[in-house]
Amino acid sequence: MRIQIFRQFLHNEKSGGLVLILCTLISITIANLSFGSLYQGFWHISFLGLSIEHWINDGFMAIFFLFIGLELEREIYEGALSKLKDALLPIFAAIGGIVVPASIYMIFNHGTPTQSGAGIPMATDIAFALGILSLLGSRVPITLKIFLTALAVIDDLCAIIIIAVFYTNTLVITNLLIALVIFVLLLLLNKLKINSIIPYIIGGIIMWYFMLNSGVHATITGVLLAFAIPYRKKSVSTSNKLEKFLHIPVAFIILPLFALANTAIDISGQLSDTLSENYSIGILLGLVIGKPLGIISFILFSILVGCCKLPKTFTLKDVVGVGFLAGIGFTMSIFITLLAFTDITIINNAKLVILISSLIAGTIGFVILKFSLPQIIKTKL
Repeated sequence: MRIQIFRQFLHNEKSGGLVLILCTLISITIANLSFGSLYQGFWHISFLGLSIEHWINDGFMAIFFLFIGLELEREIYEGALSKLKDALLPIFAAIGGIVVPASIYMIFNHGTPTQSGAGIPMATDIAFALGILSLLGSRVPITLKIFLTALAVIDDLCAIIIIAVFYTNTLVITNLLIALVIFVLLLLLNKLKINSIIPYIIGGIIMWYFMLNSGVHATITGVLLAFAIPYRKKSVSTSNKLEKFLHIPVAFIILPLFALANTAIDISGQLSDTLSENYSIGILLGLVIGKPLGIISFILFSILVGCCKLPKTFTLKDVVGVGFLAGIGFTMSIFITLLAFTDITIINNAKLVILISSLIAGTIGFVILKFSLPQIIKTKL
């Protein structure tokens, strides 16, 4: 039953990834037409005190992080992270995929105004990565898909922690405390076995408002809310229902809107100049080289010291391919870019480099897996 649900989940991820690619291409194309400035200006129109882009990045993306939190909660309770022995392999892989790319970035940017971008090459876009993996069809063992999912979810969790800790400039303690008090009250509702979603949604909206005005990025509210919502093992809980409900809106509305609003990039400048910037080199090498290098090296270390072992259903060559797929940063990398930099030129250049890096990493990963995974031999009846 779990395998069937997971296969359906992967099918939706594949479709969502294709929609993201389409929206990105549309956005970049329109931004570089004669009326591109009007398109870019649209996203900065003010609505209820915030720009449309701001509503998407701080409001809609909080729902995306809620969905990520619900996924993580499920994995911890009953999925790939429920047993420490099974969880160690993707945990080691995720740590390597965070430390090495960030270190490569800092080699080129330490002590410069752009060193705050070290979090950019740490992230993995789960929708794109699983979408590319799904293109290989039934040749991909389900254990490899689960490994990539767990790796990406841990990556996202670490990215969320990094956002909360390192990308908070000014802190309004009163508002933060109010948000945390609301979170505690929601946890209490969970403890009292209040399963109705309504009080959690109302509390989540109020918590989001105070978090937005606290200095801590408002999207953190989504993750906190996810862990406050009741999850009951071996039953259809409130968390299960909400995750299932959010899957389609997140994949086909929220993430495409994020792509449209944040990839309206003018690429009329010299690409060679953009790629020669230190932050560009750090992002490119971090995602394309750092991600697979970090993942495979930390996995080899964990195997060497006896902490982990590879499942019999996939090999180290397959892990290398998955390592490159993890270099598809896109959504999370662009999101961190918006927090790391304030200069619009640097932001747009970094977005372009993220797109190029993700394309390169995804292509290499696909090619490696295409040749490393066993061929399916079709027999005539």
